[in-house]
Amino acid sequence: MLTKKQLDLLKYINKCVQRDGVPPSFDEMKEALNLRSKSGIHRLITALEERGFIRRLAHRARALEIVKLPESLGGTPISGFNPRVIDGDRPTAAQPANAHPIEAVHALELPVMGQIAAGVPIEAIQNASHNVAVPGAMVSGPGEHYALEVKGDSMIDAGINDGDIVVIRETSVADNGDIIVALIEDQEATLKRFFRRGGAIALEAANPAYETRVLPGDKVKVQGRLVGLIRTY
Repeated sequence: MLTKKQLDLLKYINKCVQRDGVPPSFDEMKEALNLRSKSGIHRLITALEERGFIRRLAHRARALEIVKLPESLGGTPISGFNPRVIDGDRPTAAQPANAHPIEAVHALELPVMGQIAAGVPIEAIQNASHNVAVPGAMVSGPGEHYALEVKGDSMIDAGINDGDIVVIRETSVADNGDIIVALIEDQEATLKRFFRRGGAIALEAANPAYETRVLPGDKVKVQGRLVGLIRTY
C-alpha cells in the first residue's frame, strides 16, 4: 500500500509523462508536492521503486520510468517495460500455455575494484575485492570494464545512491556531461560529471549540497566512464 505522498508523487509523474512525454524534474516534483528539499523526493522515489511502481534509468536525464500503476490510477502499466532475467542454472517450472515468454540475457562477471566516492573523494581505487554478475548488454561496448561500490550521496539526482554498484568502461577521455571516475593528483578517486573549462576540469556533483570542484587539467585523470548501475535491496 502506498502512502498519500507516494501516491501523489506517482500521480504527478504519470500526469507529466502523459502530457509532456517525459517525467518531471526533481525541482518540479518538489514544488508539486510542496516539499522543502529534494531529499524528500528522493526518499519517495526510492520507496516507489522498491514497491515496483517505477524504475530509474542509468545516465539519462529525468531518468524515471513508470512500470505499473495502482488501481486508483488505472492499474495498468503505461511504459514499454519488459522484464528481463539473467541466465542461471536454477530449473524453472513449465509455463502455462497463455504465459508471455521472458527474454533471457547473457551475464558476465566483473571485478569490483573497491569503493568510489560520490561525495568527498576517498583514496584511489584498490585491488579487486570480489566479482559481480552484470547483463552482457551492459558491457557490450569497446574496452575493458570493471565495477565499483558507490560511497556517498553526491550523485543522487543522477539516480546513483550510496551502496550502488556502478559499471565502468575504462577510458582516458570523456565528453562534457559524462559521469566519470576521476583520479585527482594520483591519490583520490571520485565519481562526478566531467566538464572541460579551458585548461581546467570541473567535477560536478548531482546534489546541490556539494560544490563543483574546478582543478587544473594536469591534476585530473579520467579513469573510466559510467555505462551501467546495479542496485540490490
